[in-house]
Amino acid sequence: MHLVKKIEIIANSFELSKILESLDNSGVHGHIVIRNVAGKGLRGTTEDLDMTMLDNVYIMAFCTPEQIKPAIENLRPLLNKFGGTCYVSDVMEIRSVKCVASL
Repeated sequence: MHLVKKIEIIANSFELSKILESLDNSGVHGHIVIRNVAGKGLRGTTEDLDMTMLDNVYIMAFCTPEQIKPAIENLRPLLNKFGGTCYVSDVMEIRSVKCVASL
């Protein structure tokens, strides 16, 4: 097991390509995108928005502790300009080096 940083972003789907490009430019190359998320936050609910352009996305990415500062520095201007929120947490990654099947 080893420590990694988990980045969670909730933003407007219209800005998805800019956010993913920002992560990639920061050296964070892998991500998960969940589309059409809804919920209630400080700004209220988003469930009654009918236009696809206004749908929210949830982006989850993992990186090394050394990569987090450049990633946040690249993401912050986007989120400040276009809206959205970002959370960073410490998590443990478990990697299986070798899988042995028992007969």
